[in-house]
Amino acid sequence: MSNQDETRENRLRAELPEEVQARPDEAPEAAEEDGDRPAELTGRQRLVKGLWPPRVSRAQLIVALLLFGLGFGLAVQVASNSDGDSALRGARQEDLVRILDELDDRSQRLEDEKQGLEKQRDELENSSDQAEEARRQTVEKERQLGILAGTVAAEGPGITITIDDTKGTVEADMLLDAIQELRAAGAEAMQVNGVRIVAGTYLSDAGNTVSVDGNKINAPYRFKVIGKPQDLEPALNIPGGVVQTLEKEQATVTIERSDKIVVDALRAAKRPDYARSSSR
Repeated sequence: MSNQDETRENRLRAELPEEVQARPDEAPEAAEEDGDRPAELTGRQRLVKGLWPPRVSRAQLIVALLLFGLGFGLAVQVASNSDGDSALRGARQEDLVRILDELDDRSQRLEDEKQGLEKQRDELENSSDQAEEARRQTVEKERQLGILAGTVAAEGPGITITIDDTKGTVEADMLLDAIQELRAAGAEAMQVNGVRIVAGTYLSDAGNTVSVDGNKINAPYRFKVIGKPQDLEPALNIPGGVVQTLEKEQATVTIERSDKIVVDALRAAKRPDYARSSSR
């Protein structure tokens, strides 16, 4: 090394801090210690570290449980609605058309009843002798109520239903379903095996037989029903309806239409014990 270079090196060393001049050999070790320090975390690593493990408060846990219960309830509701609609989804096109026709007929019956009541009101209001018109309507109403209450005989178009139960599998609730379906289809008077069906009729199982209002009846069960045959018969034959249910129980169902059905089983008029007319 020349004198000039040695002089430059001494000048640079003189400018360094005293600590470095005193420990020149420790600089590499310091560099190695700096290399052992962990590297700074990236943004993604800091995000993961902040989210996991999760820190759940009590309020958040309660809200999560409530949301789970709500979701479970909605799932159960959707499943039950799907099961209820499965019978209609599997129905044939002609069956669906028949069901729609039945609904239209029910709406038409309600509309006709409304028009009849409006007509009675107009006749009463416009009659010159309102007292006589009121008496006439009262007699007519009494006759209609007598038919519904089973205190008078009735005749008219309708159907006859015969349920042959050779296996003894038909139960009271199945016959009750038939009665309810007939009522919904517009049946105005019914009797089964000589027992008049009225609004308060109840059915129960009695061993191998069925009891109707306390009267035991045996198979075959024969219904006489007055109403519009075109409405009554389809109501029993809808998919999953009365006829299919009885046939699954190995019972035989026969339905016959007729222009004249006689319902002559009568009920004794019962005076109410407590109820009294509120009209004055």
